[in-house]
Amino acid sequence: MARPMKIDFVSDVSCPWCIIGLRGLEEALARTGDVIDADIHFQPFELNPDMPPEGENIVDHIGAKYGSTPEQSAASRQMIRDRAAAVGFTMAMSDQSRIYNTFDAHRLLHWAELEGRQAALKHALFDAYFTEGESPADHDVLVAAAENAGLDGDTARDILASGRFAEEVRAAEDLWRSRGINSVPAVVIDGRYLISGGQPPEAFEQALRQIAAEAPV
Repeated sequence: MARPMKIDFVSDVSCPWCIIGLRGLEEALARTGDVIDADIHFQPFELNPDMPPEGENIVDHIGAKYGSTPEQSAASRQMIRDRAAAVGFTMAMSDQSRIYNTFDAHRLLHWAELEGRQAALKHALFDAYFTEGESPADHDVLVAAAENAGLDGDTARDILASGRFAEEVRAAEDLWRSRGINSVPAVVIDGRYLISGGQPPEAFEQALRQIAAEAPV
């Protein structure tokens, strides 16, 4: 019988390694469906909580934050595009891409979990930002992503306009920081095991099988 396994996937929708890691995790779970019954919860993390709504050019942002030259930034993006393609995801990043504030996206993800559509919205948000180049700070983009995920667009727009779930998202962010999570993706299994980074499917599969073989607490 498959072992129940709670997976908290701590991530940001503007984090390229998060979608790479998610696709790797999902592939690993597809391979281990005979031994693992996974329950995935997406937890909020903001890479750039102080980013203004209009965002910032990716080359300028990476240069200021990490000291990368434009050439280093371009090489890094190409490597990330290749890694994403290896797990079947199209990442259309360029020198003109921008980094945006993602807090409102996390508010919608909190609501989507209550509606049982969180995974669908997470994927729709990754697609909107990385593949379509749209802003996750734009309410029209967020509403469209919600509708693509099977959620009600009018309700999504009301949530965004009202500020609902802001306190819940802040509390969740504080909780995961208090548990030592300061980089993403962070994949926490049953509240006890941590798998860090955008790992390939094989690495996730190996770790998941080892955890599943242990007696559940």
